[in-house]
Amino acid sequence: MSALLDGLGALADVSVILYMLVGLALGFLVGAFPGITATMAVALAAGFTMTLEPVQGLAVLLTIYVAANFGDRVPSILVNTPGTPASVATTFDGYPMAKQGRAGLALTISAIVSAIGILASVALFAALAVPIATLARNYFRSPELFSLVVFGIAIMIGISSKSMLKGILAGVFGLILGTVGLYSATNDERFTFGLLDLVDGLDFIAVIIGLFGIAELLDQLLTHRQSTVRPISALGRWLPNRTELKQSGRAVAVSGAVGLGVGLIPAAGGDIAGLIGWDRARSVSKHPEKFGKGSVEGIAASDTASSATLGGSLTTTMALGIPGDSVMAVMIGSMIIWGITPGPTLFTERPDLVVSISGIMIVATLLALALSLVRMKGVVKLLDLPRPYLWSGILIFCVIGTYATSNSISTVVQMLVFGVIGLGLKRLEIPAGPIVLGLILGPLAEENLARTLQILPTQPFFSVVSPIAIVLLVLAVLSIVIPAVRNARGPKGKRGSFADSVLSEETFADIEQAHDELRDEPGMLTSTIPSDEARPARRSRKKKGTEK
Repeated sequence: MSALLDGLGALADVSVILYMLVGLALGFLVGAFPGITATMAVALAAGFTMTLEPVQGLAVLLTIYVAANFGDRVPSILVNTPGTPASVATTFDGYPMAKQGRAGLALTISAIVSAIGILASVALFAALAVPIATLARNYFRSPELFSLVVFGIAIMIGISSKSMLKGILAGVFGLILGTVGLYSATNDERFTFGLLDLVDGLDFIAVIIGLFGIAELLDQLLTHRQSTVRPISALGRWLPNRTELKQSGRAVAVSGAVGLGVGLIPAAGGDIAGLIGWDRARSVSKHPEKFGKGSVEGIAASDTASSATLGGSLTTTMALGIPGDSVMAVMIGSMIIWGITPGPTLFTERPDLVVSISGIMIVATLLALALSLVRMKGVVKLLDLPRPYLWSGILIFCVIGTYATSNSISTVVQMLVFGVIGLGLKRLEIPAGPIVLGLILGPLAEENLARTLQILPTQPFFSVVSPIAIVLLVLAVLSIVIPAVRNARGPKGKRGSFADSVLSEETFADIEQAHDELRDEPGMLTSTIPSDEARPARRSRKKKGTEK
Protein backbone atom coordinates (compact mmCIF):
# COMPACT_ATOMS: atom_id res chain seq x y z
CA MET A 1 0.00 0.00 0.00
CA SER A 2 2.88 2.36 0.79
CA ALA A 3 4.34 1.76 -2.70
CA LEU A 4 0.96 2.64 -4.22
CA LEU A 5 0.72 5.85 -2.21
CA ASP A 6 4.34 6.80 -2.91
CA GLY A 7 3.93 6.17 -6.64
CA LEU A 8 0.72 8.19 -6.89
CA GLY A 9 2.15 10.89 -4.60
CA ALA A 10 5.05 11.41 -7.01
CA LEU A 11 2.53 12.31 -9.72
CA ALA A 12 1.01 15.01 -7.53
CA ASP A 13 4.19 17.06 -7.89
CA VAL A 14 3.52 20.17 -10.00
CA SER A 15 6.79 19.73 -11.87
CA VAL A 16 5.71 16.26 -13.07
CA ILE A 17 2.47 17.68 -14.49
CA LEU A 18 4.43 20.45 -16.25
CA TYR A 19 6.84 17.94 -17.77
CA MET A 20 3.89 15.88 -18.97
CA LEU A 21 2.45 18.95 -20.70
CA VAL A 22 5.82 19.46 -22.43
CA GLY A 23 5.79 15.81 -23.52
CA LEU A 24 2.20 16.17 -24.71
CA ALA A 25 3.05 19.10 -27.00
CA LEU A 26 6.18 17.40 -28.34
CA GLY A 27 4.40 14.10 -28.92
CA PHE A 28 1.58 15.69 -30.90
CA LEU A 29 4.01 17.67 -33.04
CA VAL A 30 6.15 14.61 -33.68
CA GLY A 31 3.16 12.51 -34.66
CA ALA A 32 1.75 15.21 -36.94
CA PHE A 33 4.90 15.45 -39.07
CA PRO A 34 5.34 12.40 -41.33
CA GLY A 35 8.79 10.85 -41.07
CA ILE A 36 9.50 12.14 -37.55
CA THR A 37 9.02 8.97 -35.51
CA ALA A 38 8.27 8.59 -31.80
CA THR A 39 11.59 6.74 -31.40
CA MET A 40 13.46 9.72 -32.80
CA ALA A 41 11.59 12.15 -30.51
CA VAL A 42 12.06 10.06 -27.37
CA ALA A 43 15.76 9.58 -28.15
CA LEU A 44 16.19 13.32 -28.66
CA ALA A 45 14.25 14.17 -25.50
CA ALA A 46 16.28 11.60 -23.53
CA GLY A 47 19.35 13.80 -23.90
CA PHE A 48 17.56 16.63 -22.10
CA THR A 49 16.07 14.48 -19.33
CA MET A 50 19.30 13.02 -17.97
CA THR A 51 19.54 15.69 -15.27
CA LEU A 52 15.92 15.22 -14.14
CA GLU A 53 14.58 12.93 -11.45
CA PRO A 54 13.47 9.53 -12.83
CA VAL A 55 9.74 10.25 -12.45
CA GLN A 56 10.12 13.65 -14.13
CA GLY A 57 12.13 12.18 -16.99
CA LEU A 58 9.71 9.29 -17.47
CA ALA A 59 6.84 11.82 -17.47
CA VAL A 60 8.38 13.50 -20.52
CA LEU A 61 9.36 10.34 -22.40
CA LEU A 62 6.20 8.30 -21.75
CA THR A 63 3.93 11.23 -22.56
CA ILE A 64 5.74 11.75 -25.89
CA TYR A 65 5.24 8.03 -26.55
CA VAL A 66 1.49 8.26 -25.84
CA ALA A 67 0.84 11.63 -27.52
CA ALA A 68 2.66 10.63 -30.72
CA ASN A 69 0.22 7.73 -30.92
CA PHE A 70 -2.61 10.28 -31.16
CA GLY A 71 -0.85 12.87 -33.31
CA ASP A 72 0.25 10.46 -36.03
CA ARG A 73 -3.38 9.85 -37.04
CA VAL A 74 -3.75 13.45 -38.23
CA PRO A 75 -1.56 13.23 -41.38
CA SER A 76 -2.82 9.68 -42.02
CA ILE A 77 -6.38 11.00 -42.25
CA LEU A 78 -5.80 14.43 -43.79
CA VAL A 79 -2.88 13.75 -46.15
CA ASN A 80 -2.96 9.94 -46.61
CA THR A 81 0.58 9.80 -45.18
CA PRO A 82 1.23 7.88 -41.93
CA GLY A 83 2.73 10.09 -39.24
CA THR A 84 4.50 7.03 -37.81
CA PRO A 85 4.56 3.38 -38.95
CA ALA A 86 1.88 2.57 -36.33
CA SER A 87 -0.73 4.55 -38.29
CA VAL A 88 -0.24 2.80 -41.64
CA ALA A 89 -3.59 1.00 -41.42
CA THR A 90 -5.32 4.28 -40.49
CA THR A 91 -4.89 5.47 -44.08
CA PHE A 92 -7.05 2.59 -45.38
CA ASP A 93 -10.29 4.19 -44.17
CA GLY A 94 -9.21 7.51 -42.63
CA TYR A 95 -8.31 9.27 -45.86
CA PRO A 96 -11.39 8.02 -47.77
CA MET A 97 -13.52 9.36 -44.88
CA ALA A 98 -11.76 12.71 -45.15
CA LYS A 99 -12.40 12.85 -48.90
CA GLN A 100 -16.07 12.27 -48.17
CA GLY A 101 -16.14 15.35 -45.92
CA ARG A 102 -15.93 13.32 -42.69
CA ALA A 103 -12.36 14.13 -41.59
CA GLY A 104 -13.52 15.56 -38.25
CA LEU A 105 -15.51 12.41 -37.51
CA ALA A 106 -12.51 10.23 -38.44
CA LEU A 107 -10.23 12.23 -36.12
CA THR A 108 -12.71 12.00 -33.23
CA ILE A 109 -13.30 8.26 -33.56
CA SER A 110 -9.56 7.70 -33.93
CA ALA A 111 -8.88 9.64 -30.71
CA ILE A 112 -11.58 7.84 -28.72
CA VAL A 113 -10.59 4.31 -29.76
CA SER A 114 -6.87 5.12 -29.33
CA ALA A 115 -7.59 6.13 -25.74
CA ILE A 116 -9.61 2.93 -25.19
CA GLY A 117 -6.76 0.83 -26.62
CA ILE A 118 -4.08 2.46 -24.47
CA LEU A 119 -6.13 2.35 -21.25
CA ALA A 120 -6.92 -1.34 -21.87
CA SER A 121 -3.23 -2.01 -22.43
CA VAL A 122 -2.30 -0.23 -19.17
CA ALA A 123 -4.81 -2.49 -17.41
CA LEU A 124 -3.01 -5.45 -19.03
CA PHE A 125 0.29 -4.08 -17.76
CA ALA A 126 -1.12 -3.78 -14.24
CA ALA A 127 -2.49 -7.33 -14.38
CA LEU A 128 0.43 -9.19 -16.00
CA ALA A 129 3.60 -7.28 -15.16
CA VAL A 130 3.88 -8.47 -11.54
CA PRO A 131 3.20 -12.18 -12.28
CA ILE A 132 5.64 -12.16 -15.22
CA ALA A 133 8.30 -10.37 -13.14
CA THR A 134 7.76 -12.82 -10.25
CA LEU A 135 8.10 -15.79 -12.61
CA ALA A 136 11.28 -14.33 -14.10
CA ARG A 137 12.72 -13.50 -10.69
CA ASN A 138 12.11 -17.04 -9.37
CA TYR A 139 13.12 -19.09 -12.40
CA PHE A 140 15.40 -16.94 -14.56
CA ARG A 141 19.10 -17.28 -13.81
CA SER A 142 22.05 -16.65 -16.12
CA PRO A 143 21.22 -19.33 -18.77
CA GLU A 144 17.57 -18.25 -18.95
CA LEU A 145 18.46 -14.55 -19.14
CA PHE A 146 20.94 -15.24 -21.92
CA SER A 147 18.30 -17.25 -23.82
CA LEU A 148 15.71 -14.52 -23.28
CA VAL A 149 18.03 -11.88 -24.75
CA VAL A 150 18.79 -14.10 -27.76
CA PHE A 151 15.04 -14.67 -28.23
CA GLY A 152 14.33 -10.92 -28.11
CA ILE A 153 17.00 -10.12 -30.70
CA ALA A 154 15.90 -13.02 -32.92
CA ILE A 155 12.28 -11.87 -32.87
CA MET A 156 13.28 -8.36 -33.95
CA ILE A 157 15.51 -9.77 -36.70
CA GLY A 158 12.66 -11.95 -37.98
CA ILE A 159 10.11 -9.14 -37.98
CA SER A 160 11.94 -6.00 -39.02
CA SER A 161 13.58 -6.84 -42.33
CA LYS A 162 12.47 -8.08 -45.75
CA SER A 163 15.78 -9.88 -46.06
CA MET A 164 16.66 -12.26 -43.24
CA LEU A 165 20.35 -11.88 -44.04
CA LYS A 166 20.10 -8.09 -43.60
CA GLY A 167 18.27 -8.55 -40.31
CA ILE A 168 20.97 -10.91 -39.02
CA LEU A 169 23.71 -8.51 -40.15
CA ALA A 170 21.98 -5.70 -38.24
CA GLY A 171 21.71 -7.81 -35.09
CA VAL A 172 25.38 -8.89 -35.31
CA PHE A 173 26.46 -5.29 -35.91
CA GLY A 174 24.55 -4.23 -32.79
CA LEU A 175 26.21 -6.99 -30.73
CA ILE A 176 29.65 -5.87 -31.99
CA LEU A 177 28.89 -2.28 -30.98
CA GLY A 178 27.98 -3.58 -27.51
CA THR A 179 31.48 -5.05 -27.09
CA VAL A 180 33.22 -1.65 -27.35
CA GLY A 181 34.72 -0.61 -24.00
CA LEU A 182 35.63 -2.62 -20.90
CA TYR A 183 34.77 -6.32 -20.69
CA SER A 184 33.02 -6.70 -17.34
CA ALA A 185 34.38 -10.22 -16.63
CA THR A 186 38.11 -9.34 -16.96
CA ASN A 187 38.10 -5.52 -17.09
CA ASP A 188 40.05 -5.63 -20.37
CA GLU A 189 39.65 -2.91 -23.00
CA ARG A 190 38.18 -3.92 -26.37
CA PHE A 191 37.91 -1.97 -29.63
CA THR A 192 38.79 1.32 -27.94
CA PHE A 193 41.74 2.03 -30.30
CA GLY A 194 43.46 3.84 -27.44
CA LEU A 195 40.70 6.46 -27.17
CA LEU A 196 39.69 7.32 -23.61
CA ASP A 197 36.22 8.35 -24.83
CA LEU A 198 35.50 4.74 -25.82
CA VAL A 199 36.63 3.09 -22.58
CA ASP A 200 33.10 3.30 -21.17
CA GLY A 201 31.63 2.13 -24.48
CA LEU A 202 29.69 4.00 -27.11
CA ASP A 203 27.31 6.67 -25.88
CA PHE A 204 23.88 5.10 -26.17
CA ILE A 205 21.99 8.38 -26.70
CA ALA A 206 24.45 9.46 -29.41
CA VAL A 207 24.02 6.16 -31.28
CA ILE A 208 20.22 6.26 -31.02
CA ILE A 209 19.92 9.89 -32.15
CA GLY A 210 22.37 9.22 -34.98
CA LEU A 211 20.58 6.10 -36.26
CA PHE A 212 17.03 7.38 -35.91
CA GLY A 213 17.37 11.17 -35.96
CA ILE A 214 20.29 12.30 -38.09
CA ALA A 215 19.87 9.39 -40.54
CA GLU A 216 16.20 10.26 -41.11
CA LEU A 217 17.09 13.94 -41.44
CA LEU A 218 19.79 13.25 -44.05
CA ASP A 219 17.48 10.89 -45.92
CA GLN A 220 14.71 13.50 -46.09
CA LEU A 221 17.19 16.17 -47.22
CA LEU A 222 18.42 13.98 -50.07
CA THR A 223 15.06 12.64 -51.22
CA HIS A 224 12.75 15.62 -50.57
CA ARG A 225 10.33 16.52 -53.34
CA GLN A 226 7.80 19.31 -53.16
CA SER A 227 4.45 17.66 -52.46
CA THR A 228 1.45 18.65 -54.54
CA VAL A 229 -0.99 17.01 -52.12
CA ARG A 230 -2.65 19.52 -49.81
CA PRO A 231 -4.15 18.57 -46.46
CA ILE A 232 -7.94 18.34 -46.44
CA SER A 233 -9.06 21.56 -44.77
CA ALA A 234 -12.84 21.12 -44.45
CA LEU A 235 -13.26 18.75 -41.53
CA GLY A 236 -17.04 18.40 -41.38
CA ARG A 237 -18.83 17.28 -38.23
CA TRP A 238 -16.81 16.02 -35.31
CA LEU A 239 -19.09 14.07 -32.98
CA PRO A 240 -20.15 10.51 -33.90
CA ASN A 241 -23.81 9.59 -33.52
CA ARG A 242 -25.14 6.60 -31.60
CA THR A 243 -25.26 4.37 -34.70
CA GLU A 244 -21.61 5.05 -35.53
CA LEU A 245 -20.53 4.35 -31.96
CA LYS A 246 -22.51 1.11 -31.92
CA GLN A 247 -21.01 0.17 -35.29
CA SER A 248 -17.52 0.54 -33.85
CA GLY A 249 -18.13 -1.67 -30.81
CA ARG A 250 -17.40 -5.06 -32.35
CA ALA A 251 -14.40 -3.74 -34.28
CA VAL A 252 -12.94 -2.23 -31.09
CA ALA A 253 -13.39 -5.49 -29.16
CA VAL A 254 -11.84 -7.72 -31.84
CA SER A 255 -8.95 -5.47 -32.81
CA GLY A 256 -8.29 -4.52 -29.17
CA ALA A 257 -7.73 -8.20 -28.33
CA VAL A 258 -5.37 -8.45 -31.31
CA GLY A 259 -3.41 -5.37 -30.19
CA LEU A 260 -3.06 -6.60 -26.61
CA GLY A 261 -1.70 -9.93 -27.83
CA VAL A 262 0.67 -8.49 -30.43
CA GLY A 263 1.96 -5.93 -27.92
CA LEU A 264 3.37 -8.72 -25.74
CA ILE A 265 5.57 -9.94 -28.62
CA PRO A 266 8.92 -8.13 -28.46
CA ALA A 267 9.49 -5.82 -31.45
CA ALA A 268 6.13 -6.55 -33.13
CA GLY A 269 4.87 -2.96 -32.81
CA GLY A 270 1.73 -1.01 -33.65
CA ASP A 271 2.12 -1.22 -37.43
CA ILE A 272 1.72 -5.00 -37.44
CA ALA A 273 -1.08 -4.89 -34.85
CA GLY A 274 -2.96 -2.24 -36.86
CA LEU A 275 -2.85 -4.34 -40.03
CA ILE A 276 -3.91 -7.56 -38.30
CA GLY A 277 -6.61 -5.78 -36.27
CA TRP A 278 -8.05 -4.14 -39.41
CA ASP A 279 -8.13 -7.48 -41.22
CA ARG A 280 -9.71 -9.36 -38.27
CA ALA A 281 -12.38 -6.69 -37.79
CA ARG A 282 -13.16 -6.83 -41.51
CA SER A 283 -13.65 -10.60 -41.34
CA VAL A 284 -16.25 -10.35 -38.53
CA SER A 285 -18.00 -7.21 -39.77
CA LYS A 286 -21.57 -7.23 -41.10
CA HIS A 287 -20.43 -4.84 -43.85
CA PRO A 288 -16.92 -5.95 -44.91
CA GLU A 289 -17.46 -4.40 -48.35
CA LYS A 290 -17.25 -0.92 -46.81
CA PHE A 291 -13.74 -1.46 -45.45
CA GLY A 292 -11.17 0.57 -47.40
CA LYS A 293 -13.86 2.96 -48.66
CA GLY A 294 -14.25 5.11 -45.53
CA SER A 295 -15.63 2.67 -42.97
CA VAL A 296 -16.07 3.84 -39.39
CA GLU A 297 -15.41 0.25 -38.29
CA GLY A 298 -12.19 0.17 -40.30
CA ILE A 299 -10.65 3.22 -38.68
CA ALA A 300 -11.83 2.11 -35.23
CA ALA A 301 -10.24 -1.33 -35.73
CA SER A 302 -6.86 -0.14 -37.00
CA ASP A 303 -6.38 2.54 -34.35
CA THR A 304 -7.57 0.40 -31.44
CA ALA A 305 -5.20 -2.42 -32.37
CA SER A 306 -2.13 -0.23 -32.89
CA SER A 307 -2.75 1.71 -29.65
CA ALA A 308 -3.37 -1.41 -27.57
CA THR A 309 0.24 -2.51 -28.12
CA LEU A 310 1.66 0.18 -25.84
CA GLY A 311 0.88 -1.59 -22.56
CA GLY A 312 2.14 -4.96 -23.85
CA SER A 313 5.38 -3.35 -24.94
CA LEU A 314 5.67 -1.73 -21.51
CA THR A 315 5.04 -5.10 -19.84
CA THR A 316 7.88 -6.97 -21.55
CA THR A 317 10.19 -3.99 -21.02
CA MET A 318 9.58 -3.48 -17.32
CA ALA A 319 8.99 -7.11 -16.30
CA LEU A 320 11.70 -8.82 -18.36
CA GLY A 321 14.05 -6.01 -19.37
CA ILE A 322 13.47 -6.88 -23.05
CA PRO A 323 12.40 -3.82 -25.08
CA GLY A 324 8.94 -4.27 -26.57
CA ASP A 325 9.78 -1.82 -29.39
CA SER A 326 12.44 0.71 -30.35
CA VAL A 327 10.90 3.43 -28.14
CA MET A 328 11.14 1.11 -25.15
CA ALA A 329 14.76 0.40 -26.10
CA VAL A 330 15.51 4.10 -25.69
CA MET A 331 13.55 4.07 -22.43
CA ILE A 332 15.71 1.25 -21.06
CA GLY A 333 18.87 3.19 -21.95
CA SER A 334 17.56 6.27 -20.15
CA MET A 335 16.56 4.28 -17.06
CA ILE A 336 19.98 2.65 -16.86
CA ILE A 337 21.60 6.10 -16.95
CA TRP A 338 19.32 7.07 -14.01
CA GLY A 339 20.60 4.01 -12.12
CA ILE A 340 17.39 1.98 -12.62
CA THR A 341 17.52 -1.47 -14.21
CA PRO A 342 14.26 -2.61 -15.83
CA GLY A 343 13.48 -6.26 -15.22
CA PRO A 344 12.21 -8.56 -12.48
CA THR A 345 14.13 -6.77 -9.71
CA LEU A 346 12.45 -3.46 -10.53
CA PHE A 347 9.20 -4.66 -8.94
CA THR A 348 10.89 -5.46 -5.64
CA GLU A 349 13.39 -2.59 -5.51
CA ARG A 350 11.21 0.24 -6.92
CA PRO A 351 7.51 -0.78 -6.82
CA ASP A 352 6.57 2.89 -6.39
CA LEU A 353 8.19 3.68 -9.75
CA VAL A 354 6.07 0.99 -11.45
CA VAL A 355 2.95 2.63 -9.98
CA SER A 356 4.16 6.03 -11.21
CA ILE A 357 4.70 4.64 -14.72
CA SER A 358 1.13 3.30 -14.84
CA GLY A 359 -0.21 6.62 -13.54
CA ILE A 360 1.77 8.61 -16.11
CA MET A 361 0.41 6.44 -18.94
CA ILE A 362 -3.20 6.91 -17.77
CA VAL A 363 -2.93 10.68 -17.22
CA ALA A 364 -1.03 11.16 -20.51
CA THR A 365 -3.75 9.24 -22.37
CA LEU A 366 -6.54 11.35 -20.88
CA LEU A 367 -4.65 14.60 -21.64
CA ALA A 368 -3.97 13.48 -25.21
CA LEU A 369 -7.63 12.51 -25.67
CA ALA A 370 -8.76 15.92 -24.40
CA LEU A 371 -6.37 17.70 -26.77
CA SER A 372 -7.46 15.48 -29.67
CA LEU A 373 -11.13 16.33 -29.16
CA VAL A 374 -10.38 20.03 -29.54
CA ARG A 375 -11.05 21.01 -33.13
CA MET A 376 -7.56 20.80 -34.60
CA LYS A 377 -7.94 23.12 -37.56
CA GLY A 378 -4.57 24.60 -36.68
CA VAL A 379 -2.97 21.22 -37.36
CA VAL A 380 -3.93 21.54 -41.03
CA LYS A 381 -1.83 24.70 -41.26
CA LEU A 382 0.92 23.00 -39.28
CA LEU A 383 1.18 20.32 -41.97
CA ASP A 384 1.98 23.10 -44.48
CA LEU A 385 5.08 24.18 -42.50
CA PRO A 386 8.09 24.29 -44.88
CA ARG A 387 10.32 21.28 -44.25
CA PRO A 388 13.63 23.25 -44.17
CA TYR A 389 12.49 25.01 -40.97
CA LEU A 390 11.65 21.66 -39.42
CA TRP A 391 14.97 20.11 -40.42
CA SER A 392 16.96 23.03 -39.04
CA GLY A 393 15.20 22.80 -35.69
CA ILE A 394 15.69 19.03 -35.48
CA LEU A 395 19.42 19.28 -36.27
CA ILE A 396 19.95 21.95 -33.60
CA PHE A 397 18.11 19.92 -30.95
CA CYS A 398 19.98 16.74 -31.93
CA VAL A 399 23.34 18.43 -31.42
CA ILE A 400 22.34 20.16 -28.16
CA GLY A 401 20.63 17.05 -26.76
CA THR A 402 23.58 14.81 -27.52
CA TYR A 403 26.13 17.24 -26.12
CA ALA A 404 24.06 17.60 -22.94
CA THR A 405 24.46 13.90 -22.10
CA SER A 406 28.22 14.11 -21.53
CA ASN A 407 29.35 17.71 -22.14
CA SER A 408 31.84 16.24 -24.62
CA ILE A 409 32.26 17.06 -28.29
CA SER A 410 33.27 13.43 -28.94
CA THR A 411 29.67 12.41 -28.19
CA VAL A 412 28.43 14.76 -30.91
CA VAL A 413 31.01 13.27 -33.30
CA GLN A 414 29.68 9.78 -32.47
CA MET A 415 26.15 10.98 -33.22
CA LEU A 416 27.15 12.39 -36.63
CA VAL A 417 29.15 9.27 -37.52
CA PHE A 418 26.19 7.03 -36.69
CA GLY A 419 23.93 9.39 -38.59
CA VAL A 420 25.95 8.73 -41.75
CA ILE A 421 26.06 5.00 -40.95
CA GLY A 422 22.29 5.06 -40.41
CA LEU A 423 21.77 6.73 -43.78
CA GLY A 424 23.82 4.01 -45.45
CA LEU A 425 21.82 1.33 -43.64
CA LYS A 426 18.58 3.00 -44.77
CA ARG A 427 19.70 2.96 -48.40
CA LEU A 428 20.68 -0.71 -48.06
CA GLU A 429 17.33 -1.43 -46.34
CA ILE A 430 19.08 -2.78 -43.25
CA PRO A 431 16.84 -2.19 -40.19
CA ALA A 432 18.09 -0.14 -37.24
CA GLY A 433 15.94 -1.96 -34.64
CA PRO A 434 18.14 -5.06 -34.24
CA ILE A 435 21.22 -2.81 -33.99
CA VAL A 436 19.74 -0.92 -31.05
CA LEU A 437 18.63 -4.14 -29.37
CA GLY A 438 22.06 -5.68 -29.87
CA LEU A 439 23.77 -2.59 -28.44
CA ILE A 440 21.58 -2.59 -25.32
CA LEU A 441 21.22 -6.30 -24.69
CA GLY A 442 24.59 -7.49 -26.02
CA PRO A 443 26.52 -6.77 -22.80
CA LEU A 444 23.74 -8.39 -20.75
CA ALA A 445 23.81 -11.52 -22.93
CA GLU A 446 27.60 -11.68 -22.82
CA GLU A 447 27.72 -11.33 -19.04
CA ASN A 448 25.14 -14.09 -18.49
CA LEU A 449 26.80 -16.36 -21.05
CA ALA A 450 30.17 -15.93 -19.27
CA ARG A 451 28.57 -16.89 -15.93
CA THR A 452 26.89 -19.93 -17.50
CA LEU A 453 30.16 -21.13 -19.09
CA GLN A 454 31.95 -20.79 -15.72
CA ILE A 455 29.33 -22.97 -13.97
CA LEU A 456 28.92 -25.65 -16.70
CA PRO A 457 32.24 -27.53 -16.16
CA THR A 458 31.43 -27.99 -12.46
CA GLN A 459 27.81 -29.25 -12.70
CA PRO A 460 25.68 -31.50 -14.94
CA PHE A 461 24.36 -29.76 -18.06
CA PHE A 462 20.65 -30.04 -17.30
CA SER A 463 21.08 -28.84 -13.73
CA VAL A 464 22.51 -25.60 -15.13
CA VAL A 465 20.49 -25.16 -18.33
CA SER A 466 16.78 -25.47 -17.57
CA PRO A 467 13.98 -26.43 -20.01
CA ILE A 468 12.95 -22.74 -20.04
CA ALA A 469 16.32 -21.75 -21.51
CA ILE A 470 16.16 -24.53 -24.12
CA VAL A 471 12.60 -23.60 -25.15
CA LEU A 472 13.57 -19.91 -25.53
CA LEU A 473 16.57 -20.83 -27.69
CA VAL A 474 14.42 -23.10 -29.85
CA LEU A 475 11.85 -20.30 -30.26
CA ALA A 476 14.68 -17.93 -31.17
CA VAL A 477 15.84 -20.27 -33.93
CA LEU A 478 12.27 -20.79 -35.20
CA SER A 479 11.60 -17.03 -35.25
CA ILE A 480 14.42 -16.69 -37.78
CA VAL A 481 14.02 -19.94 -39.71
CA ILE A 482 10.24 -19.74 -40.30
CA PRO A 483 10.25 -16.24 -41.92
CA ALA A 484 13.33 -17.25 -43.96
CA VAL A 485 11.60 -20.38 -45.26
CA ARG A 486 8.39 -18.46 -45.98
CA ASN A 487 10.28 -15.81 -47.94
CA ALA A 488 12.28 -18.41 -49.85
CA ARG A 489 9.12 -20.24 -50.92
CA GLY A 490 7.40 -17.06 -52.13
CA PRO A 491 7.90 -15.45 -55.56
CA LYS A 492 11.16 -13.52 -55.70
CA GLY A 493 9.55 -10.16 -56.41
CA LYS A 494 7.04 -10.49 -53.58
CA ARG A 495 9.23 -11.51 -50.67
CA GLY A 496 8.84 -9.43 -47.57
CA SER A 497 9.10 -9.32 -43.82
CA PHE A 498 6.36 -10.48 -41.47
CA ALA A 499 5.21 -6.86 -41.30
CA ASP A 500 4.75 -6.86 -45.07
CA SER A 501 2.98 -10.21 -45.22
CA VAL A 502 0.46 -9.86 -42.43
CA LEU A 503 -2.35 -9.28 -44.91
CA SER A 504 -3.08 -11.55 -47.83
CA GLU A 505 -2.66 -10.37 -51.42
CA GLU A 506 -6.45 -10.52 -51.79
CA THR A 507 -6.90 -8.11 -48.89
CA PHE A 508 -4.46 -5.61 -50.36
CA ALA A 509 -6.18 -5.98 -53.74
CA ASP A 510 -9.53 -5.22 -52.08
CA ILE A 511 -8.08 -2.08 -50.49
CA GLU A 512 -6.72 -0.88 -53.82
CA GLN A 513 -10.03 -1.61 -55.54
CA ALA A 514 -11.91 0.37 -52.88
CA HIS A 515 -9.60 3.33 -53.37
CA ASP A 516 -9.96 3.11 -57.15
CA GLU A 517 -13.76 3.21 -56.81
CA LEU A 518 -13.44 6.32 -54.65
CA ARG A 519 -11.25 7.99 -57.27
CA ASP A 520 -13.84 7.26 -59.95
CA GLU A 521 -16.65 8.94 -57.99
CA PRO A 522 -17.30 12.52 -59.11
CA GLY A 523 -16.17 15.16 -56.66
CA MET A 524 -13.86 12.79 -54.79
CA LEU A 525 -10.58 14.02 -56.27
CA THR A 526 -10.58 17.45 -54.69
CA SER A 527 -8.68 18.00 -51.46
CA THR A 528 -11.20 20.44 -50.07
CA ILE A 529 -14.57 18.85 -49.39
CA PRO A 530 -17.59 20.97 -48.41
CA SER A 531 -18.21 20.70 -44.69
CA ASP A 532 -21.50 19.59 -43.18
CA GLU A 533 -22.04 23.08 -41.80
CA ALA A 534 -22.01 24.53 -45.34
CA ARG A 535 -24.61 22.16 -46.74
CA PRO A 536 -27.77 23.67 -45.16
CA ALA A 537 -26.81 27.05 -46.59
CA ARG A 538 -26.67 25.61 -50.11
CA ARG A 539 -29.98 23.84 -49.65
CA SER A 540 -31.62 27.07 -48.47
CA ARG A 541 -30.27 28.90 -51.51
CA LYS A 542 -31.74 26.26 -53.79
CA LYS A 543 -35.09 26.55 -52.01
CA LYS A 544 -35.09 30.30 -52.51
CA GLY A 545 -34.34 29.82 -56.20
CA THR A 546 -37.33 27.49 -56.60
CA GLU A 547 -39.63 29.90 -54.84
CA LYS A 548 -38.70 32.57 -57.32
